Amino acid sequence: MAEKLKIIPLGGLDEIGKNMTVYEYGGEIVVVDCGMAFPEDDMYGIDLVIPDVSYLIKNRSRIRGLFITHGHEDHIGAIPYVLKQVNMPIYCTRLTAGLIRLKLEEHGLLKNTKLITVEAGETVRAGKFNVEFIHVNHSIADSVAFAIHTKMGTVVHTGDFKIDSTPIDGDVIDLARFGELGKEGVLALLADSTNVERPGFTMSESLVGKTFMRQFQGCEERIIVTTFASNVHRIQQVIDAAAANGRKVAVTGRSMENMMKVSTDLGYMKVPKNVLTDVNKIKGLPKNKQVIVTTGSQGEEMSALYRMAFSTHKQIEVGPGDKVIISASAIPGNEVTISRVINELFRKGVSVVYDRADMLHVSGHACQEELKIIHALTKPRFFIPLHGEQRMLQIHAQLAQQMGMQRNNIAIAENGNVIEITGRTMKINGSVPSGELYVDGSGVGDVGAVVMRDRRRLAQDGMVVVVLPVSSQNGQLIAPPEIITRGFIYVKESEDLMRELQTVASNAADGVSRKRSRDDGELRGAVKSAVSNYLFKSTKRNPMVIPVVTRL
Repeated sequence: MAEKLKIIPLGGLDEIGKNMTVYEYGGEIVVVDCGMAFPEDDMYGIDLVIPDVSYLIKNRSRIRGLFITHGHEDHIGAIPYVLKQVNMPIYCTRLTAGLIRLKLEEHGLLKNTKLITVEAGETVRAGKFNVEFIHVNHSIADSVAFAIHTKMGTVVHTGDFKIDSTPIDGDVIDLARFGELGKEGVLALLADSTNVERPGFTMSESLVGKTFMRQFQGCEERIIVTTFASNVHRIQQVIDAAAANGRKVAVTGRSMENMMKVSTDLGYMKVPKNVLTDVNKIKGLPKNKQVIVTTGSQGEEMSALYRMAFSTHKQIEVGPGDKVIISASAIPGNEVTISRVINELFRKGVSVVYDRADMLHVSGHACQEELKIIHALTKPRFFIPLHGEQRMLQIHAQLAQQMGMQRNNIAIAENGNVIEITGRTMKINGSVPSGELYVDGSGVGDVGAVVMRDRRRLAQDGMVVVVLPVSSQNGQLIAPPEIITRGFIYVKESEDLMRELQTVASNAADGVSRKRSRDDGELRGAVKSAVSNYLFKSTKRNPMVIPVVTRL
């Protein structure tokens, strides 16, 4: 029987986030990345979304390791939730390990988890796989791509990357290694599609540092900078600009504080002496000597910048004399929340700098010309676009074809598809369970489609509760039904409708009691049906109707 390599994406296709890919060869499995996604607007009450890993739970004895490309939430955010169901050793670089360690401590999982640190350039043996770590540039330090070597051939999995010839830490992407792999022969390439719609090259991170210098020089205002907490190089450039202009820096926001601690402890961030200070102490300095680095670049409601804008931050009040620099672009779907924060800051008299034309943000993802370079260097036999919505995956497939690849050597897959590669062919052969699990508080997966449908209905149409006091002797109503509404209408202004509803519910209950039925289920069903029909006819609304029978 011909040998097969199976590649099964469990997340990251047809979506941004939730990245997770399974590799299966010779009866053994390695997993790359374990990310989360942010909930969409209609996912009421949901904290985050993680991949469905029931396939991994079923095959846990065959798993040889979880390999992480970098420390962003869409690649590590689901780790604590997945490890509670499938314990597996984790292999990653030092900064990524530092961030994962924080998560494991928070969930009480650190003692029982094998977390192995690997340097770029090293190779890990995991069963029948040899996984080689290759240094790449991205918007977080210590990012890697993987060359996954098997007896059948080598697969290159890029993770998130860009080609930055002037990176802040001086470590350029290891293009030479990609070229060597191409010469040795690459069976398949799986590459990041996030920025495939953009022509040209992604700008270098060092350009943002020049913008900070320009914004800081001669500025008499207090400067508040918000960016992604994980962008260590961006924060480094803020600190450098502050030090060069004689300013002190304070940090606010939990994720930013955690990131600062991990990255300075591990030596990824170098803070000049006497530049960093506590947020309470910095307030005593003149405004033109202060810089505050904060979370909230996406307008998140719990973030420090949001709390400043809406006057709920305990330590920092903003107003005239403050300059807020938003050094991030909106993640798709967050545009409205960011606008709300910017508008509120303007209302308080703050000057806000957020124009992308001023190079306040550069992407961490490769544009078309960089993707072409990786394709040209690796010369893969097969190609699977990863990390992107449908249009991005399709455009990336077209780009591969422009580079000379045959269309039937490209697989545009969906989460859960089993992509089977033999030496000469690649095909999608069936699928495994996949999808999304909702994390709500401490519950994982207990909020399913039915609960979400109910929440949407409650949010859109509200709820009507009909309390039916019934005699336990003869099953007849003892008193008129009580009508309670939430999120439907304001009762005091709709007394006529309330009376009508009482009558409708009473008639339905009387109809059941005349049949001498003792069945509460039948009584609830009759009242629910009558009230729902009446409400739809009279109001064209469809609230959730909940009859409650109390036998007295």
